[in-house]
Amino acid sequence: MSADPSEFEIPPPTGSSESSSAPSRRAFIATSTAVGGVVAGGVVGMTSLADPEEASAVGASASSRVSLTVNGTRRTATVDNRTSLLDLLREHLDLTGSKKGCNAGACGACTVLVDGRRVNSCLTLAVRLEGAEVTTIEGLADGDELHPLQKAFIDEDAFQCGYCTPGQILSGVGCIQEGHTNSPEEIREWMSGNICRCGCYVKIVRAVEQTAGRK
Repeated sequence: MSADPSEFEIPPPTGSSESSSAPSRRAFIATSTAVGGVVAGGVVGMTSLADPEEASAVGASASSRVSLTVNGTRRTATVDNRTSLLDLLREHLDLTGSKKGCNAGACGACTVLVDGRRVNSCLTLAVRLEGAEVTTIEGLADGDELHPLQKAFIDEDAFQCGYCTPGQILSGVGCIQEGHTNSPEEIREWMSGNICRCGCYVKIVRAVEQTAGRK
């Protein structure tokens, strides 16, 4: 049943002599909407008239030149300030041994050594490493002579698919250098940030123990 149009009329004040000119509620809403649309259109229009060059400058990201020593060789690159160490290694220096797993610092596949300390390279900004020394899996061996932990990983068969292995080995080297190898439990604790989806943890711990001289 349709509503009586008179229901939408705004009643004039008592005693008003201009009752016939009072706007209806429906007319008031329609007028307000129209005015609002004009104002919104003006704001949008002003935004769209911004200088294209100015907008481009705002959207453009800054770049920096960074020099660091990677596996004993001085390397220099100009990178976006948001570039991670992992992307610098993989995309700019063609060192793809460090793997991009979660890209959120949760799996450890990207672990490298920076000034001898373990870091998740996916969470480390390259521009903050000016003058630093970085060691990746490619620089761990001495020519054809494998690093003792690389040999131990082979001896213990401490890998399956191998995707996490570079990060596991670099983390293991750091763990040994830090002196956190007094027991299998301590090794597991200090390497807990490195995930092996194939489940080779027991053999990984054995390889670290072997290299640390416990076996």
